[in-house]
Amino acid sequence: MENSKLKRINELAALTKIRALTEEELAERDLLRKEYIAEWREGARQVLENTWVQTPDGKKHRLSEMKKKKK
Repeated sequence: MENSKLKRINELAALTKIRALTEEELAERDLLRKEYIAEWREGARQVLENTWVQTPDGKKHRLSEMKKKKK
């Protein structure tokens, strides 16, 4: 996420401590939060897809492969 968007999220959070947000600010905050969460989830998904686990016998398996085997 762009630094300018993160900065704006923080500005809106600081404003809520001072006064109530307007309808436009609330809508902007909600949109920015949704975008942030979506990007965070995508990053977490990519990390988990590229995670390898080594079993006690020394073999390495992708985490996603181990999940499929348990089903």
